[in-house]
Parts: sequence; C-alpha cells; structure tokens
Amino acid sequence: MKAIFFDEFGEPADVLKVENVAVPDPGTGEVRVRMLASPINPSDLMMVRGIYGKLPKLPATPGFEGVGVVESGGTGLFGKYLAGKRVAVLNAKTGSWRQMTVVSARQAIPLTADIPLEQAAMFFVNPATAYVMTRQELAVPAGAWLLQTGAGSALGRMVVRLGRHFGFRTLNVVRRDEQVDELKAIGGDEVICFDSERHDATQLREDVMRITNNKGVPFTIDAVGGAMGSAVVGCLAVGGRMLIYGTLSSGPFSFSPRELITPGASIHGFWLARWMAGQGLLRKLRLVKAITRLMRRGVLVSEVGETFPLDDIHDAVRKAEEVGRSGKVLLRIADG
Repeated sequence: MKAIFFDEFGEPADVLKVENVAVPDPGTGEVRVRMLASPINPSDLMMVRGIYGKLPKLPATPGFEGVGVVESGGTGLFGKYLAGKRVAVLNAKTGSWRQMTVVSARQAIPLTADIPLEQAAMFFVNPATAYVMTRQELAVPAGAWLLQTGAGSALGRMVVRLGRHFGFRTLNVVRRDEQVDELKAIGGDEVICFDSERHDATQLREDVMRITNNKGVPFTIDAVGGAMGSAVVGCLAVGGRMLIYGTLSSGPFSFSPRELITPGASIHGFWLARWMAGQGLLRKLRLVKAITRLMRRGVLVSEVGETFPLDDIHDAVRKAEEVGRSGKVLLRIADG
C-alpha cells in the first residue's frame, strides 16, 4: 500500500515522499481503516517542520484527521462493532495520509451517511476547536463580542457562522483587504483589516474601542500570536478572557503586564488534543452529536478547494500554503 512518510523535519515539499509499505495489522483495542480522504491542515505542516507541540518519532506519516472505512476490527468488542462502518479518525500516532492506517477504536467515530465525504474528512480539528472554544471554554453569551484573529481561515469562518447561529457578535481581524467583504457576506458583524507588520498596535485598539463603545472585547481567540496577538491583548475588556490556539507567527508575545493587571484580564492556551484527552466518553459523544447537528445545518462546514492523490503530495502541500487560496486542500486517497 502507499503511504506518505518523512524521515527528517523540514519544508513539506522537500521532505515528504510516497513509499510502498506493508498493510498494518490492528492490535487489541485497535481498528484498521481504509482511508478515503484527509485534509492538509496547518497543524500537519507544522509537525512536518518540527515546530508542533508534540512531535512524532521518525520516520512518520502526517495527517491528524480524515475519513475512512473500518476494514478490520482487531480483537476488541467495540472494534468488531465498527467493522464496515464509515468513520472519522483522530490519528496522532500512525497518520492519516496513507491508504491503510491503524487507530484506537475509541479514536474512530462512526458517521451518518448524510455527511458528505469532504466534510467527514474534516470532522474534528476545525469544527471541534471552534465549537469547544466558543461554546464550552469561553461560553460566549448572546449579544457579547468575540474578537478573533485569522478570521479568514476555515476555522475563522466557522466562528462567524457560530456567532450568527448562537447570537454572539464577531469582531473579525484579517490581514488582506479582500477578506473584509468576504466575511461580512457570511455574517461577520465587524471586520478590521490589520497587519501587525504594517500597522501600529494602537490602530487596532482604536478600532476595537470605537466598535465597542470604549469597553473593549470580553472574549478573544487568537490563532497568530507574535505581534498580532500582542496587539489584541491591549483590546481586552475588564475581566476579558483570551484563548491562544495557534502560532502562525513565530515571534514571541510582547506587551506590558499592566494590560492584564489593570483590567483583570487573563490569557490561556488551548490545544484540542489535550482537551480531548481530558474528557470522558459521554462528553466526547455529546461533542460528536453537536458537531454533526451543526454540520447538517451548514454551520460547522469548510469550503473545499482542490483535491490531490497521494502521489501528488508535493503539489498538494504547496497549494495548501498559497496565500489567498480558496477552500481547504484535501488528499483524496480512495473512492468511498
């Protein structure tokens, strides 16, 4: 079978390669999944570059999520129940960019047939992150402002739609002018074009204070960090809460401690993998039901751009990092 591998960290287009390997056998409590599709997420490429929060032992296969069909259920009872079912997989161990992969049976979630293949391939990373941050960790109430950076991303657009669905207001920060009208068209309440490399942090603060009647924002999620995230800290309201869930910028945060002390604001990190590891089975099942419901209603869905076979992995990762591309890039591994 074919699988994508890398045996050194580096630029994805340079270090990724296609190899023929033996079909893996599932162990106790595991299932073998025939993969159908998997997205190329920023976290996947960060892992290949060696800058992700948790790195694999090399050689390794990328791909944290995807969709496939369980072909073998191993020896466990739950695994045998899953045999033949289409499942979304969370796979931080053996990777999803391969024709066959092995995962824990508890990391394979059966999906209903009405979820399109492309959306099923992207069932967890962005939808779960957007939902958990806004509805559970921050619990943004109706009418409140939520500021987000990286708002033009697939996850950012989900947050905009979550705001429309649940009634909270989104203040969306983007770096390109053309994204302003795009986000307003899908329901963004306010959109600010701010580039921390070209603009001073005071400009963002002035815009935010104007929009919020000089109150600042009570809730913020930041995907960028660096100078962008630092500028957002100065926009927090009294008691404001900020979640950092990404580091698109390699730079450090830089701000005066008074920007937290004076308003009594707080900053926390959020990593979906760690959050999921701390949840019980019942809460995970409730999350799956919530995502499924919101996916059916068109809230937690991603635009799909180009699809590529495994053999074209170099073209696929280059496309995934194009500035201004439209839609998520998918690896189409097999027909399902």
